[in-house]
Amino acid sequence: MEKQAADSNKGASILMVQGTTSDAGKSTLVAGLCRYFARQGVSVAPFKPQNMALNSAVTRDGGEIGRAQALQAIACGIAPHTDFNPILLKPNSDTSSQVIIQGRALSNMEGQEYFGKNAQGYRVKAMTAVLDSLSRLQRQYQLVMVEGAGSPAEINLREGDIANMGFAEAVDCPVILIADIDKGGVFAHIVGTLALLSESEQARIKGVVINRFRGDISLLQSGLDWLEAKINKPVLGVLPYLEDLHLDAEDAISQAPDKSAQARFKVRILLLPRISNHTDFDPLRLHPEIDFAYLNATSAPERLSRELLQADLVILPGSKSVRQDLATLLANGWDSWLKRYLRYGGKLMGICGGYQMLGQVISDTQGVEGEAGESEGLGLLPIITELTPKKRLTQVAGQLRLLGAQTEVKGYEIHCGRSRVLDESVPLLRLFNQADAIEPKDHILDGCLSDDGRVLGTYLHGIFDQPPACELLLSWAGMAQSGAIEMSQLREQQLDRLTDMLEQHLDLDKLKEWIR
Repeated sequence: MEKQAADSNKGASILMVQGTTSDAGKSTLVAGLCRYFARQGVSVAPFKPQNMALNSAVTRDGGEIGRAQALQAIACGIAPHTDFNPILLKPNSDTSSQVIIQGRALSNMEGQEYFGKNAQGYRVKAMTAVLDSLSRLQRQYQLVMVEGAGSPAEINLREGDIANMGFAEAVDCPVILIADIDKGGVFAHIVGTLALLSESEQARIKGVVINRFRGDISLLQSGLDWLEAKINKPVLGVLPYLEDLHLDAEDAISQAPDKSAQARFKVRILLLPRISNHTDFDPLRLHPEIDFAYLNATSAPERLSRELLQADLVILPGSKSVRQDLATLLANGWDSWLKRYLRYGGKLMGICGGYQMLGQVISDTQGVEGEAGESEGLGLLPIITELTPKKRLTQVAGQLRLLGAQTEVKGYEIHCGRSRVLDESVPLLRLFNQADAIEPKDHILDGCLSDDGRVLGTYLHGIFDQPPACELLLSWAGMAQSGAIEMSQLREQQLDRLTDMLEQHLDLDKLKEWIR
């Protein structure tokens, strides 16, 4: 291990961003710095040693990583790769997670197995994978921008840490600490975090950044002067709160922004306890003419009956634990209410796990997502699903066929299940792996539409991201002349907006001094 850690310091420079809390702004700051250095002509790559998130992305090399690292790769102008996030933990429940190493699912583990006193051997294995991925990146790039996880001052997680200071100490890299002033208590967060670190870890933090400030900066100056004297470290910048910054969220569910009176079309998403890949719905959430909201699936639908029955389109999203989330729907009576909604003329769509729930049966004989068994589905689409240990991870492109029309579409698949259509329904999508785009090989047939045309399902994540496909789906749901948001263009605009702000408010010259 010592030799590996030493070897990992050869090659590219490393700069790490850690936060005083979760959601302090680590992912966003790293994305902005990636774009800044890319603008300067530096060959830069993102890196997060260990991530815990259900909202993952599929890479060109056929693995999965955290959504934030995929966004950061776009900021760098490079394709997402599994080395950018070598350890990904996807929670199955409050106490267990699926462990993904370098893009591939390894096993399901209880928290005690991964973080407990007897988990040292496993953490050594995980750190070996982390340093292996880092070593490859350092041979390919000039700079590796590293994002920590949560806070480095979590006392119960410090032993064997590979996500924050344990990693920084192993590779001997400088660290920037970011704190969120919008939450309140920013000075206590910074001083308290430093107080809980060892002397060597304190020395490793070169400066601090205060994030999401609103108001007159002069009113904060006395506090900044006190802080610099107290911790003997510079404040590199106070970053303003950026209103309406629309970048892919990794963990927090993004609620709908305020809409004008022109928001005439109602879309409702059932918020499942283990919802995954909620960024599928960003093009709908940000659409100026769509009234978008989540409905809590753990609440009895009687309390939400007006919201539900007035919706033009209801969507069942993906889920990390499909049978468990399906059981939640059934226990709360959502099956009968969804059928009533359809009788009133509504449209219902399922994506990935939601698609599986719409079928006849979901079978998990091998206990892939928990206890082995079989669940009866909602019975709204003619499919049966078998969950299998081998996960399908692929980027795809092709055609969406609906309402007698067809249009180009692309996205990604990330699921364990294999679904079989029981009748002669025409598939919604004809796809091929994007890696075969120059010379397509075997086509993939995906999705189906109910006989009455009111229920639709697909495995394709990102299906709303391309305006023509989004417009065709909204037309099916009853929205005329919908228009659509070009998500890739919006993402680029927002990254540039973020980076412009960093250039104005961050001491980038001082930051460069710390990069070897």
